[in-house]
Formats: sequence, C-alpha cells, structure tokens
Amino acid sequence: MTRRPARAGVALALVLTAAAGCSSEAGGPTRLETPTASAAPGDDESVAPASAPVVGDRVEPDLDLARSTPVEDSVYPAVGDPRVDALHYDLDLTWEPGPERLTGTAVITFRATRTAPRFQLDLGRPLRVLRATLDGEPVDVARRGKDLVLRAPVEQDRQYELTVDYVGTPAPTPAPTTRGDFSQTGFTITDTGEVWTMQEPYGAFTWYPVNDQPSDKALYDITVHAPRQWTGIANGVLTELTSDEGGTTTSWQLIEPASSYLVTVAIGDYTHSSNTSAGGLRVDYWTPRGLTRPLDSIQTAAATVDWIETKLGDYPFSSLGLVVTDSMSAMETQTMVTLGTNDYVFSPQVVAHEIVHQWYGDQVSPSDWRDVWLNEGMTMLLQWIYEDEHDIRPLKQNLGSARAVDQQLRDQYGPPGAYDPQQFGGSNIYYTPALMWNELRTDLGDDEFYRIARSWLAENDNTSASREQVYDHWEAETGRELSAFFDGWITGDRTPDPGVPKA
Repeated sequence: MTRRPARAGVALALVLTAAAGCSSEAGGPTRLETPTASAAPGDDESVAPASAPVVGDRVEPDLDLARSTPVEDSVYPAVGDPRVDALHYDLDLTWEPGPERLTGTAVITFRATRTAPRFQLDLGRPLRVLRATLDGEPVDVARRGKDLVLRAPVEQDRQYELTVDYVGTPAPTPAPTTRGDFSQTGFTITDTGEVWTMQEPYGAFTWYPVNDQPSDKALYDITVHAPRQWTGIANGVLTELTSDEGGTTTSWQLIEPASSYLVTVAIGDYTHSSNTSAGGLRVDYWTPRGLTRPLDSIQTAAATVDWIETKLGDYPFSSLGLVVTDSMSAMETQTMVTLGTNDYVFSPQVVAHEIVHQWYGDQVSPSDWRDVWLNEGMTMLLQWIYEDEHDIRPLKQNLGSARAVDQQLRDQYGPPGAYDPQQFGGSNIYYTPALMWNELRTDLGDDEFYRIARSWLAENDNTSASREQVYDHWEAETGRELSAFFDGWITGDRTPDPGVPKA
C-alpha cells in the first residue's frame, strides 16, 4: 500500500513510497523527500488515449486453485473463521446513490475445514440479511456485531454453496492504526454518492459476507449494477459491459485467488484509457470524468511492468488496471490497483510500488498479519531501486535515511514482525525489512538475489505464506544459516549491525 508523506519529527523526514492505502503523519510510513511527481525519466510513455475497454470472455473458475489452509490470525483474531475455506465468491451488487443503498446477493462456494455445528462469516452490521440458503435449503442466521453466524452443521472437507441476500447502507469500519492518511477501512461513500474501497488489514466485510482474513484466498466474479453513465470497477478481467436507460452493468472475473483485503470495488463516473507494455500486457486506466490532473505519471505503469519483470520474472496475472478514486493513498488491490489523487500517490514511484506488490503481496500473500512485512519490505526495496535507476532519488540516500530512523521506528511501533496491533502500517514494516533485504542483495549480488526472490514466488504461487517458510527458502537456496540474521531484523528490539552470515 502507499500513503501520502507525513512528517513525524526531524528523524522521520523520510519519504514513504510504500504501503497500501495510507498516508503519513505519526504512525504511518513517512517519506524520504521525493521530488514533485513526473514521468519517470527513460520510460518515454506516451499518454494513453481515451478508448473503449476490451470485454473478455468469462471462463469456468478452477476452484482447486483456491484451496487454502485458513488460520486464526494472531494479530486480529476476531476477524475470520478458520472453519471456512472460501473457494469462490459470486457477488451481484446494485448501488443506488440517492438512498445510498447497496443490494447484494453473494453466492459463496466454500470447503469446511472441520466438522462443526455452525460456522460464520464477517458482514458489517448495517447490512441486513434478507435470506440465506445452504445448498438450496434455508438456514437460520444470527448476528453478533459483524459476525454472521450460520446455524447449520458442516462436515470436514465437504464443499458447500451458501447464498446470502442482503441490503443496507454500508459503513466503513475503524482501522487499527494511528496513521494520518486513513482511520477507516472498507466501503466509502463520497459526497456525490460515488464509492471506493480499501480494506487492509480488514474491512471487506463492510460490503459483502466474507471470511475476511489473509490466509483464505478465493476466486471472484463481481457484477455491479450502477446508475446510468456510471461504471462499476472491480478486480480481474471485464467480462460484461452493458448500458441502457436503467443503468450500467459491468461484470468482472478474477481467476487467480486473492485474499479479501486485495479485493476492490469502485463505482462512479469513469472514463477509460489504456496502453501496452513492451511484453504485450494491456494496462487499463479508469479515471474520474473531468479529472484535471495529468495522467502521464501513472501511465508509466506499462513500462514499469517491463522493468519489474527484469527483476522478478513474468507478470503473475492475466490483467492489470489502475482505478483512480477520491482517496488519499494507494492500495495494491489485485490486478486493479486503487489510487488516490494527490501528487505523491500519482508519482511513478508509487505506481511502481503498487505494481511490485502484484508479485510480493498478491501472488504470494502473508498467511498472518504479523507478516505484513513480507509484502512491504521487498516492495519498498524495489521501489528504492526503481527511484535510483530512474534518477528520482539515489538508493544510497534512501538506505541511509531509513537506517537513521530504524531504532526510532522499533521503539515507537515495535519490530516489524511483532508490532503493536493498534499501529498497523507503521513505517517499521516498510523500511526495516527493506534494509534487511538490501543486506542480502549486496552480499549475494543482484543475479543471485533476484534468482532466489523469483524462486520464492514460483514455489509459493497463488498461496499465503509465513515467515518460517521464507526463512527456510532463503536458507536452502543460499546454503547459509540465516535464522539469527532474520530474527534480528524482524523481531529484534535493536537495529542489527551490518553483515550477513557466510556459508
């Protein structure tokens, strides 16, 4: 995710180009002084012309791709239910901006991970359940806050289809953070009735019934019925676009599994443009009609994909888009990056940050929120390298600034792998692991470092993983004992001395 820069004292005059959907101020990633946003030198991307979006064919989802091993989250255990392994969400959503009413039908295909007399999902309290069926049979529902308890027995490893009809005015949920760029997550309604969503570490439950934890990846089909001349944007490939006097209907399909915090929906008056990477990937840009801010800096996305592929290998998904919303930050929502509209978020380095996340964070996600640093550390380092190679800011300066504040970040927020649960998204999860990865990169050399970074992605494609798996992978690939090195950076109270253990 990425946030607007904020300052928290002289030592924190860093420029954050990291994170998902957040800004800066005390408690959020601070920035390392960056110039005004402009097209990255050398990319030479022409402005993408307005165009009609391409509508693709819907395919039959492969549910086996979405088999997960859900766990109770150690940081936010009140969200999610490890008894549920969601495989596919089919969401049909109608948005009425006048009464601010969302009417939805969610068809959820899931596997029970254990035999139990009941199970539950997360669903925002303002949304009223009209009816629910399990495999076509009515099922009783109980509400306890955001907990949607389904009073029906389930058997271990059996697959079920749950249908929930619901209606209401969604409300965002308080975020567990002191960051200055966001205080709530989930479904956000603008003054004009338009909609955008960002939901890390949770908040998808504010607009659909969901097992809202990162360890449970699922496939998605999302259909949005929007007012006339408005468009509903979501993840994946656009498979339907129709418009008549009654409104506009769009359908989107995400055929690679995603954690719920990486799902997005935006509804408003959008225009479309696109360009193409040298490797042939079309990148779609959905921007508010009448937006006066120049788009050249975000339309570097296509060239940025080519640059990242030289480091991390082929782009891992079948589509890529960016949707601009009335927010202050950016979020790596899978295959459809969500951007706010301030200068920093519109910069090429922030766009690069969110696209790197498609590999580190989306292709492979954390299985527990204690390991959000797995997303942000590698991505932060790649952003710094992007800035260096595109003459935005020297890598040496970013590294020096980050190391200068590392101890202060540990003291303020905790180590990146053992942070205060009420300080989600602090700069510690960005800068500290980025410094650690750079130590390895410098020691191993670029070729070996990126080879191992790519092999990690290939070995764990479309899964959620833990820090222990990461440690084991790097130890096996390097032939070195690295446990003390990793522990010192990720859970240590003090900034480690420079150096990497030799084989």
